[in-house]
Amino acid sequence: MRLLQVSDLKLLDFLPDSIPPYAILSHTWGKDEVLFEDILHHTAINKSSYVKVEGAAKQASANNLEYVWIDNCCIDKSSSAELSEALNSMFAWYENATVCYAYLSDVPTNVNVNDPGSEFTRSRWFTRGFTLQELLAPKEVIFFSSNWEVIGKKTELYEILSTITGIGVQYLRHKAPLSSASIANRMSWVANRETSRPEDIAYCLLGIFNINMPLLYGERDRAFIRLQEEIMRQSDDQSIFAW
Repeated sequence: MRLLQVSDLKLLDFLPDSIPPYAILSHTWGKDEVLFEDILHHTAINKSSYVKVEGAAKQASANNLEYVWIDNCCIDKSSSAELSEALNSMFAWYENATVCYAYLSDVPTNVNVNDPGSEFTRSRWFTRGFTLQELLAPKEVIFFSSNWEVIGKKTELYEILSTITGIGVQYLRHKAPLSSASIANRMSWVANRETSRPEDIAYCLLGIFNINMPLLYGERDRAFIRLQEEIMRQSDDQSIFAW
């Protein structure tokens, strides 16, 4: 696993049995993201999204954590093998993080989270495919506004999060394993979400169904069929045929 050292924003690699405590960032991608190459070549500060990286690093440091994981910075996407390993490992990485920072770039400070029409409930973060597992996997999720002000914690917002996402409170509270939800129920959680590439609507569900499979970008909708086939190999839950 590759982590970003918060003191100097250098990338360090760790073997599975030597991974230190780390924070992890959940966010939605913009047009000018800081990428792995930018960190490597020390050009990250030139990107408009550097504020997001800097904010995550500062928050981790404030929480006495020396490392943070940020997908666009820590994954070398020029390597298909590394990308495949990362997407198959991502649920576990979020699950094992000390804390997850959910950065909502379209939500202002002092938002009323209980207002059904607020910027929080309408945030793009709740519409993206990969943020589903980023909400479910970590036990500790802290939501931040665009200015890196705390909006609230997952542990404080179970009911409103359940209303927004359609996910049962028991799964958000980690009182019931995801596997206890029917396949159809779990599939419904992603039904109204979007991904930039058609394959990712399947790949973002790998951890939620505890599936490991190779990534084949270019296969488009075939990825979802492969996911269904893998699920059927492991489960006799007939509700899958609803999808």
